[in-house]
Amino acid sequence: MAQTAQITPFPTEPENEAQRVLQLQRQAHFDNPYPDYEERLDNLLKLEQILVDNQDAIAQAIRTDFGNRAIEESKLLEIFLSIDGIRYARKRLRKWMKPRRRGVSIWFAGAGNRLLPQPKGVVGVVVPWNYPLFLAIGPLTSALAAGNRCMVKMAANSRNLCELLDRLVAEQFDESTLSILPGVRGSDFTTLPFDHVIFTGSADTGRTVMRAAAENLTPVTLELGGKSPTIIADDFDVELAASRILFTKFMNAGQTCVAPDYLFLPESKKEQFVEAARRIMAKRYPDLDNGQFTSIIDDASYGRLSDTLAEAQGSGAEVINLCPGHAAQASSRLMPPHLVMEPGDDTTLMREEIFGPLLPVRGYSDIDQVLDYINRRDRPLGLYLFSNDKTLQDKVIRSTLSGGVSINDCSFQVAQHDMPFGGIGASGMGHYHGHEGFVEFSKLRPIFTQFRFSALPLLHPPYGRVFNTLYRLMIRLKL
Repeated sequence: MAQTAQITPFPTEPENEAQRVLQLQRQAHFDNPYPDYEERLDNLLKLEQILVDNQDAIAQAIRTDFGNRAIEESKLLEIFLSIDGIRYARKRLRKWMKPRRRGVSIWFAGAGNRLLPQPKGVVGVVVPWNYPLFLAIGPLTSALAAGNRCMVKMAANSRNLCELLDRLVAEQFDESTLSILPGVRGSDFTTLPFDHVIFTGSADTGRTVMRAAAENLTPVTLELGGKSPTIIADDFDVELAASRILFTKFMNAGQTCVAPDYLFLPESKKEQFVEAARRIMAKRYPDLDNGQFTSIIDDASYGRLSDTLAEAQGSGAEVINLCPGHAAQASSRLMPPHLVMEPGDDTTLMREEIFGPLLPVRGYSDIDQVLDYINRRDRPLGLYLFSNDKTLQDKVIRSTLSGGVSINDCSFQVAQHDMPFGGIGASGMGHYHGHEGFVEFSKLRPIFTQFRFSALPLLHPPYGRVFNTLYRLMIRLKL
């Protein structure tokens, strides 16, 4: 344990709760800048136990915040994946913490190089409402494993979950290590001089967060979403593709940053896909009033989606309600899943991220036209291809750029703990999960140790014949 540092992070009294907690955590970091393995492991175990012991309460809080969301969906997509990610990190933490040896040039023979992963300090985590548990616990797992202290700001639409987590976390953690901040304003949080900020949300808000972070030279990780394209190739079974696409598209009523946003498939197979979609959705959601289909998060989002659908229909696109016995219900914010056939490029549906249960479908005859369409737009968070043709898989991957790729399924690249998750360009920057998350929230500090008998004095001034001879030798040798 390091000796107490006689430093305070703020010279004046904090003006609000967020500043107070940051001051507390900053001082705790100064007092103990390198938590040992046992302390980090204990933090991960406590975080895991909170989730294991409170699964029903957490799922119910999420359901209440949404108005309706299946308990089973929250348990599978948020609680299980969060617990699984913590367990993955726990098992590998000791290895991740070890210093890494690096090579030394022949000109420094006898010296040594190593990288020591050290905690950055205090990490601010800004959490969206759509997967409020998973998108809080994922960054926390990485940041706590790396030895940091963490402050969490949750979305206003996650009030019930935020209050629950605040209570549960306070029972297990000192606020100098981990603190949930109910009611804190975004401007009070993102303008703080954190040592790292991770934000998940819209691109517009991401720009605001990045501008605020720039004032403090705070490094940022941004997860921003975007319009993730999905392609069914001619060689792939349409029924199987439809089954997988519709599951990932309509879970959480499409309010998923890695959801397939629009679909390209061969012209000749459009009708086959529509018929398959009708059969599949009739089986999965025979009754939208039974609590199995998620509500749209709030009235503003419901209104936006209703307007988007009406605009597409008004422009001539065919709109297909995949649960035809159910109409949209403004009072409960339930919107049935829809296919929208051949919407125009100028429609909101094709210009903006949908974040709802609407799936645009377009036919193609030439895969190169599809790739050109994708490449002329912002780089997406995910790209999904259904094909067993290895040559085509390689072509699509190498001809495009996205945050991640899933072959023959959608969205589940985010659930792979041994791979990094993150966007590129308009879909974000930086990445976390697994070892890459540990690295993201660490300073890989390079440490050079000089050999006892260094030859460098031969190159010291005054310069003359010895220096020139050695310099010519250094240039000529190709080592």
